[in-house]
Amino acid sequence: MGRLIRLPLQRRTIPGQTTPPRAVIVSASVGAGHDAVAKELECRLAEAGLIVDRYDFLDLLPGPAGRIFVGTYHTMLERAPWTWKALYGGMDNQRMMNGQAMLFSWLAGRAMRRALPDDTRIVVSTYPLASQVLGRMRKRGKITQRVHTYLTDFSVHRLWASPDVDSHLAVHTVPAEQAEHVACQDVHVVTPLVDRRFTPVTKASRAAARQRWGLPHDGKIALLVGGSWGAGELEHTVADVEAADPRLTCVVVCGRNEVLRQRLLAAGVTALGWVDDMPSLMHAADVLVQNAGGITVLEAVASGLPVVTYRSIPGHGLTNAAALDQSGIAPWARTHAELAPLLDRAIRSDSAVPAPWGVDAVELLLETAGLAHLTAELPGVVVPLASMENAR
Repeated sequence: MGRLIRLPLQRRTIPGQTTPPRAVIVSASVGAGHDAVAKELECRLAEAGLIVDRYDFLDLLPGPAGRIFVGTYHTMLERAPWTWKALYGGMDNQRMMNGQAMLFSWLAGRAMRRALPDDTRIVVSTYPLASQVLGRMRKRGKITQRVHTYLTDFSVHRLWASPDVDSHLAVHTVPAEQAEHVACQDVHVVTPLVDRRFTPVTKASRAAARQRWGLPHDGKIALLVGGSWGAGELEHTVADVEAADPRLTCVVVCGRNEVLRQRLLAAGVTALGWVDDMPSLMHAADVLVQNAGGITVLEAVASGLPVVTYRSIPGHGLTNAAALDQSGIAPWARTHAELAPLLDRAIRSDSAVPAPWGVDAVELLLETAGLAHLTAELPGVVVPLASMENAR
């Protein structure tokens, strides 16, 4: 699990202020997507001159509770996926949600309050249970700062919706509409927070990437991912992809699932463990086949890599698949028969990086905290504040 991180960057001096304003980000090491967004947000807020504290929500739970919680979730996905599907569906019930919020507020409330010193100007959660706790604290007056939730999923479950969180940031109009449907407050569409290393692929970068990874210069590569845990039916997906399109050779990122990696290697499949250089690996591929709909999809979009969803994991994997399909970002192959035409369309397409979908998230956060004067020197701000309402 994570721990408090403060970026050791040289900060700009803010006129009239001796101490830089503070931002607090609460994420969770449940998979890698929540932390990836939090890390990128942390970097960009630090560039704006803020002190940035990032906490892992699991570390704010008492004793071993965090490890037990994430271990149980991991086991459900790995050994009995139907149990996670049932629980995910059950949490759509408002009474059950209120009970979850009360429980985790009782467990983490005091530690959360200590994580928010008086000089905090911006509070952001990238994890739904952290948002529930922060919302309840906001309602009871234990937090005076505005609280923002960054919706990391492409579909929005009621678990994300705390009526007492001040605003919700969605990465597309599809999740924004879903957020409003489950009573999220003040929803804004923002440009996804993706590591800036993910840049559009070129012929030269593809050739260099294939050499970097020891992949054939010619031929077609399908990159298969199952998140940091290597979750889902990836072995079946390899067989299905190669049967659906014999032109494709599969490369599988197994994350930290070493057992899966060894099985795939024994079967003659190119299988990688945890990968630090995903931008290069995406440039080496012709199509991404994914099953969860997390941050990897948005990284692929930034890289100009076509995406196909197949054999989605239960719960959020299925709802993300439907939302991505609706948006047109990643078609969903629900059956093996649908896989071949979607793969063919993907590898024939000349995928382009789309124009920004919404406002800049950091610019929005600074504006709502009364720190708009810091936006003048922000790198990469592409949408002026005047267009915020048009993006909602």
